[in-house]
Amino acid sequence: MFVRSSYEVPGVEWGNGNSYRLLVESDGMGFAVAHTVVEAGTESRMQYTRHLEACYCISGKGEIRSADEDLAFSLEPGVLYVLDRHDRHVLIAGDEADMHLLSVFNPPIDGTERHVLSPDGFSSY
Repeated sequence: MFVRSSYEVPGVEWGNGNSYRLLVESDGMGFAVAHTVVEAGTESRMQYTRHLEACYCISGKGEIRSADEDLAFSLEPGVLYVLDRHDRHVLIAGDEADMHLLSVFNPPIDGTERHVLSPDGFSSY
């Protein structure tokens, strides 16, 4: 058993905010957990090619869209979204406040990953 606080781990600037990687591959649990902060008013075009991800919104508001924009869902506290097919997606944080997500990755991330965001493509790792 162990306990870890988000105050103990350094924030990793991932592209449009910080990610506090609370549980990573080296912890040996088979999945990873991060507290992800998405800066208000930002748009992030991303894809996870090696990981499946589930994100639970704990504060703030925003939207998640499929790459072709045929699917769009509002995000607010209590809403979970799942990227179950290595989906290319657009994550948009509302203008009023940063959006905070609890992110779970399988297989686990190593904890050093960062996105290189561009309006022309989808950042991936």
